[in-house]
Amino acid sequence: MSDSIKLLEELVNASGVSGFEGDVRQLIRRHLESITDIEVDNLGSIIAQKKGTSDQPRIMIAGHMDEVGLMVSFITKEGFIKFQPLGGWWDQVMLAHRVTVKGTKGDVPGIIGSKPPHVLSPEERKRVVEMKDMFIDIGASSDADVKDMGIKPGDPIVPESPFTRMKKDNMLMGKALDNRVGCAVFMEVVKRLTDIDHPNSVFGVGTVQEEVGLRGAKSSAALINPDVAIAAEVSIAGDTPGVGENEAQAKLGKGPSIVVLDGSLIPNTKLRDLAVTTAEENNIPHQFQAGVRGGTDAGRIHLHGTGVPSLVIGVPTRYIHSHVSIMDHNDFENAVNLIVEVVKKLDMNAVKNLKP
Repeated sequence: MSDSIKLLEELVNASGVSGFEGDVRQLIRRHLESITDIEVDNLGSIIAQKKGTSDQPRIMIAGHMDEVGLMVSFITKEGFIKFQPLGGWWDQVMLAHRVTVKGTKGDVPGIIGSKPPHVLSPEERKRVVEMKDMFIDIGASSDADVKDMGIKPGDPIVPESPFTRMKKDNMLMGKALDNRVGCAVFMEVVKRLTDIDHPNSVFGVGTVQEEVGLRGAKSSAALINPDVAIAAEVSIAGDTPGVGENEAQAKLGKGPSIVVLDGSLIPNTKLRDLAVTTAEENNIPHQFQAGVRGGTDAGRIHLHGTGVPSLVIGVPTRYIHSHVSIMDHNDFENAVNLIVEVVKKLDMNAVKNLKP
């Protein structure tokens, strides 16, 4: 198993729903503290600075640490847990999946349940069960039982889906690929830059609370004050049945996506073109993604101060915002290679040329 796949496995199996990213932060610190200068902002985003041959320009590469998850909101007297979402969930993908409630006395396994199909009316069977009608069953028989297990309102709930190499071993499956993939990308970029001269200072950033409003991107950008930003992300794969060719263009195995438009960012066009030219010069496979709803940390970072030239480079991934996703490791490696090559070009003159 390659080192980068081992890193992805560690990151994916770590727990870190929005607002509770501590385990992921510690993992990033452990991997990078020997080769970077580490800071943590007041919201909890971790910033690893890799100095090159010059302090300027300051290049921010951000991947958010949080995964979509849930939070305990209420405990019924019968011992069932009601919950609120942390991040964007589609109700239809939630039922019958295993979860882990992170209580004060340790992890508690459970399953998302609802009214059983055997007692549903024909009309009820046709309707999608809404999140408000779901609950989590942890095998308790009363609210006192739940309390004895160390669970209370406000505790995080994490999807349970361990990292798995599929039959084709370049295909990887697990929870939280959105966006532990991005964390692994910036970590690998920083590691590979230790043996390469680069004319800038690179800041690899694991941001918090992206899934609930791009919050860590704002606080970490304020600390770094970057000259250029790249969001290392997943890209919504459109290569499954039922997805129109123009709905989501990214395909697994075709290289990283250079995102030309999303709901939060129109990228700096000169930085976008630099990435495309760099990919072509280095024979790095790449593709384009446009028009998908939603946003990334770059949507917040590019508005910092008087503006930061920003771009999103994504690893195509299927089934994000669910309990389990699938990606191609080759796309990951090519995303790392592309960002390393772009960073090598970003000296002060190149960054000045990105301005309108």
